[in-house]
Amino acid sequence: MTERTTGPAPEAGFLTATRVSYDAIAAAYAEQYAGVHDTEPLGLAMLDAFAALVRAAGGGPVVEAGSGPGEVTARLHAQGLDVHGVDLSPAMVARARRDHPHVRFEEGSMTALDAGDETLRGLVAWYSLIHIAPEAVPDTLGEFHRVLAPGGLLLLAFQVGDEPVRYTEAFGQEVALDFHRIRPERLERQLHEAGFTVRARMEREAHGAETTPQAYLLARKGE
Repeated sequence: MTERTTGPAPEAGFLTATRVSYDAIAAAYAEQYAGVHDTEPLGLAMLDAFAALVRAAGGGPVVEAGSGPGEVTARLHAQGLDVHGVDLSPAMVARARRDHPHVRFEEGSMTALDAGDETLRGLVAWYSLIHIAPEAVPDTLGEFHRVLAPGGLLLLAFQVGDEPVRYTEAFGQEVALDFHRIRPERLERQLHEAGFTVRARMEREAHGAETTPQAYLLARKGE
């Protein structure tokens, strides 16, 4: 009889490609987009509302999943939230730690968060769910539901559309980055199926270098 051993499941290819790509461009990306969120008042309003609602509910642990260079996590931290960032890319995590040494950042995947069941009061995926393959989105939302406590809040930001965009080069580096545009109404249905209630939805037109409308969804896990 042959003994079978078990170990961690192989990582999905889209996660590996995303990690490797952002490792290659982390420094250039952080410099190019430094302060970009400060130019978008509607998005900032959603972040600020999220922070206010978490505080009003008594606070508690919050995670930004896909925290990149850490600016959004740092903004939430400055508003008094007990928040830390999680990102696939070790280079992005290193950059975030360098630029925001007062905030905690860890390596990890939003598809398998290092958090216990119902331990978080809030979770943010700010333009990071767009790197999850569409067929993996329902399970990822299920993971968000697992880690959020009853009544916990989830804030999602994403580009609106139907067709994905693939980048094979960025900042002079070879990459394999897929940006999956998302229809808000479809994501709302998926959130409902995962056990969330959408509390607020905002869509805005593209501006500046953007090529698609942008959307924000604020959802709440049921009691």
